[in-house]
Amino acid sequence: MRWFNHLSTRVLIGIGIGIILGTWVPEWGPHYKLIGELFIQLVKMIIPPIVFCTIVAGVGHMSDTKQLGRIGGKALLYFEVISTVALVIGLLVALLIQPGIGLQGQTAGLVAPEGMGPVAHHGFSGFLKSMIPTSALGALSGNDMLPILVLAILMGIALAKMGEAGSPLVKGIERVSGLLFTAIGLIMSLSPIGVMGAIAYTVSKFGLSCLGPLGKMMACSYATMAIFVLIILGIITRLAGIRILALIQSLKSELLLVLGTSSSESALPSLMEKMERLGCSKAVVGLVVPTGYSFNLDGTSIYLSIAVMFIAQAYGIQLGWEQIVMIMGIMMLTSKGAAGITGSGFVTLAATLYALPGQPLPVEGLALLLGVDRFLSEARSITNFLGNAVATVVIAKWENAYTPTGLIDV
Repeated sequence: MRWFNHLSTRVLIGIGIGIILGTWVPEWGPHYKLIGELFIQLVKMIIPPIVFCTIVAGVGHMSDTKQLGRIGGKALLYFEVISTVALVIGLLVALLIQPGIGLQGQTAGLVAPEGMGPVAHHGFSGFLKSMIPTSALGALSGNDMLPILVLAILMGIALAKMGEAGSPLVKGIERVSGLLFTAIGLIMSLSPIGVMGAIAYTVSKFGLSCLGPLGKMMACSYATMAIFVLIILGIITRLAGIRILALIQSLKSELLLVLGTSSSESALPSLMEKMERLGCSKAVVGLVVPTGYSFNLDGTSIYLSIAVMFIAQAYGIQLGWEQIVMIMGIMMLTSKGAAGITGSGFVTLAATLYALPGQPLPVEGLALLLGVDRFLSEARSITNFLGNAVATVVIAKWENAYTPTGLIDV
């Protein structure tokens, strides 16, 4: 029964049970809905402190990059450019394929909040005002992510400026962040039950035909991430004189670990050791890899852009280019600090939905993706992992801190 210990297996079983229950006992639909909603509520409960702690800790570590000056600046520039490219690619694919259109008018059995329609325009001044919290405690106790992001970035910069004096505080916040992610792990262990409820309610109300768009969204995400790795990262590594397939082959044991745990963080120590063996200097590896785990999450960026557009399409919400650009800007913030832990992409998606100014996309839309998030998590983690491996080699080459080993060189 060792196979049953894998969460992905239990989620798959939950999906199967949900389909059976929704088909055979559709009259229990309200009960199924309650199960799914309770799980979503558990996730929503822990979003604000996780976002705050992870971003404060990530920005607070910027003092470490200043110690290496030029290397840190180049690394952060690379992270921002490539993460933005990943967001744009995911957005373009979602607009082209439109995976959520099949659910339009149905919203997979989840009713949008009262009055939900096209996203309201509140003007740029209203957007700026919404970013500034009236109080620190008020920001953390509310559901609006923008004030939390602003407060977190401000606190992170302050800690970075404190230098060594702020180091104990950063470490303390990291411990709190670890506690919160442990709590999320406990919550995500209930995901098979939440998935069962969400899928059962969906099937009980609209039948099996409504599952098609979910499969389309999942296929769309996997294909986009594969294209990003093989083409975008492939071009980058080729320009750096590295073969992407050889790099993947060299990291196959770490990739299997990431696949098995759905967490790129599980392979962090092994990745750092392997990148040094592949010719990258210890200084570059020690800076780029840990920083990249907070600031260079290409798979998460792709997932966020596709998932947000999927939910908008499912609810029939027409987003103008102004809203799309604003959403991308928010995702560039919320994707930072989304640790490589199972379920963190799901939490980051919720934070992104909350952060949209004006009338946000419905957080209830999370239930649309609940049934497939575990499997999307594996693709996200692998893409994040490979993105950071490529970044390490590129920055090492950029800094003349790379010694060719013949293992991955052209």
